[in-house]
Amino acid sequence: MAMMEEFKKFAMRGNVIDLAVGVIIGGAFARITDSLVKDIVMPPIGAVLGGLDFANYYIPLNNQGYNLPLAEAQKAGAVLAYGNFLTILLNFILLAFIIFQMVRVINRLRGPAEAPNPAPAVTPEDIVLLREIRDSLKK
Repeated sequence: MAMMEEFKKFAMRGNVIDLAVGVIIGGAFARITDSLVKDIVMPPIGAVLGGLDFANYYIPLNNQGYNLPLAEAQKAGAVLAYGNFLTILLNFILLAFIIFQMVRVINRLRGPAEAPNPAPAVTPEDIVLLREIRDSLKK
């Protein structure tokens, strides 16, 4: 019973709930970015580079033909799907850049962070005594 109370206390802390909301929103945002890359960014790049779909670029490893779509080539055997990897890599770079920009904007809106007032430095007693001796000798 004590473990359940401890778990309830842990789960109801603000950080855990904030993390859960962040994961859910992040998952939805990742789907939007994935669609942006697949449906908006990659088709013009593919058109400029010859009209081919990057997602179907692969190297067959089991003597499949190069003329098959990626899904059929994968059914026929192992393939090195470097085009799909490039699409996912571009997706990650765009997502990371967008999150970076969001953090920059949030940090600007917050304003400069206030530095905590440093506690006055406590001078060690031996230093204080040495200063008193120095001042006495000067007199």
